[in-house]
Amino acid sequence: LLFLLADVANPSAITDAAKVVEGKLNGMGLNLLINNAGLYSPTASLETVDAEEMIRSYKTNAVGPLLMAQAFLPLLKKAARESTEKGLSCSKAAIINISTVMGSIEKTTESFFHPVIPYRCSKAALNMLTKCQALTYREAEILCVALHPGWVKTDMGGQE
Repeated sequence: LLFLLADVANPSAITDAAKVVEGKLNGMGLNLLINNAGLYSPTASLETVDAEEMIRSYKTNAVGPLLMAQAFLPLLKKAARESTEKGLSCSKAAIINISTVMGSIEKTTESFFHPVIPYRCSKAALNMLTKCQALTYREAEILCVALHPGWVKTDMGGQE
């Protein structure tokens, strides 16, 4: 298990991270990529959000996971090819994108207690990205899912 800190809004940091992981794997593939980076602006409403805040959220919450998957895809494909497991599995090869119910268009009404527009919109984009990844990488036997972890006691989730 390797925890790696990388700025997902910085493409060269992602490339560097992929090289570090590749070196640690010693010729093996990568079984699991968890995209957990997130940017949350608790006061951003439709009336107050600006373009820069929206772009910053999209870069971290949607574009970052896209670039991470692209950078680590060769290692994920290698793990899937070399696995003896049948079907899709996070033990074989998987991309897990940490999302939120607040990115669900269908569930917006029941989760609209905080507008947080940049977060919602960028996580909706992440959900679509994940669906596209699932459809595209299924042939390579790479599982791709978006997970809503529920409330978590963090800087973003708050203390209560």
